[in-house]
Amino acid sequence: MTVAHLPLEGIRVIDMSWMWAGPYCSLQLAHLGAQVIRIESNQRPCMNRRVPPYPDDEPGLNRGGSFNQWNQGKASVLLDMKKPEAAELARELIAKSDVFVENYAVGVVDRLGLGYNELSKLNPRLVMCSLSGYGLTGPYRHRVAFGTPLTMISGLGAVSGYIGRGPSEVGLSYGDPNGGLHGAFAILAALWKREETGVGEYIDLSQWETLMAIMPEGILPYTMRGAQPERMGNRDIQMAPHGIFRTLGDDRWVSISIRDNGEWSRFAAIVGGGLESDRRFLEAADRKAHEDELEAIVTAWTSTRDAWAITGELQAAGIAAAPPFDMKEVAEDAHMNGRGFFVKLDHPEVGRQKHAGIPWQLSETPLAVGRPAPCMGEDNAYVVKELLGRSDEEYERLLRDEVLN
Repeated sequence: MTVAHLPLEGIRVIDMSWMWAGPYCSLQLAHLGAQVIRIESNQRPCMNRRVPPYPDDEPGLNRGGSFNQWNQGKASVLLDMKKPEAAELARELIAKSDVFVENYAVGVVDRLGLGYNELSKLNPRLVMCSLSGYGLTGPYRHRVAFGTPLTMISGLGAVSGYIGRGPSEVGLSYGDPNGGLHGAFAILAALWKREETGVGEYIDLSQWETLMAIMPEGILPYTMRGAQPERMGNRDIQMAPHGIFRTLGDDRWVSISIRDNGEWSRFAAIVGGGLESDRRFLEAADRKAHEDELEAIVTAWTSTRDAWAITGELQAAGIAAAPPFDMKEVAEDAHMNGRGFFVKLDHPEVGRQKHAGIPWQLSETPLAVGRPAPCMGEDNAYVVKELLGRSDEEYERLLRDEVLN
């Protein structure tokens, strides 16, 4: 029986990133079989190692839930980059690798001697990806980037929120995972191109621009006719009803989306009360023109019914509907667990905790999360002695001199 090789088996990735975007980028490569080694330091632990949630609310650098989520399948080596010898070890390690991912402030890696111009001399086949907030060129390149400012400057905040209110955050730092996914895609493209040319390349990724890339419905109305899209809350520009409606019970709701006249006819028949023949709602344009009245009718119908009962009835009629899950419902959902999306791996400090796994599967190449996120410096000995060929004595000296720190 032939054992399927993982798509990125044999590819080594050095991950010198933190927060969310960089680790999420390299996580996708780990999922595909790459060996991903994080360069970390006790002098500046990754922010996600230092923030909750923690199992049992007990803090610890190896216990951060978000770190252990975004760094599944990776290894960790400690290098105090303020020490020249540590920087030299990093350069040596990158020279033996295929990909280098970083998302520090613009100019930091150059000051450490880890800029692409220097590294490509050591390793011409290197693919390097810098995931910065605003990109490495342009007048904003040195600005501080974080989730909410990037959401606002992308225009996403301006089209998010409720009618008559101000711009709204979208509920999470969306620029980070979005930038990470775009970075992984660009790295795969560069690795593919390297097979043809034998030469790596440098990827300058702007998280701001990756947000703009998913915003055409906001940008096009302005570029084509000079109009700013209005904030609509849960509504849609064409579909109605389209929203989240109160149901029976305490803080229980259901989402309903009617896409065309066929779905509307089936929905109106279920709701009853003459809704099918109500001339205010016969066509999509009619329903949008009378959306306030329509939502009042829908709410009156949903508010006396169970959310799951509504979902079942509408789904059986081919209408998109679902209750908004809280996190307990997500974690315990039979469908998600039945597909094997969640993973549990033994971690030396936090035991077996449930984490989100790989959100896609390949028909001929079984994928699985191979190991939990690493503890700080868990792979020091492997990296220094096996990959870099240092002796036991040299390794012990590096520990004593706190180069591996």
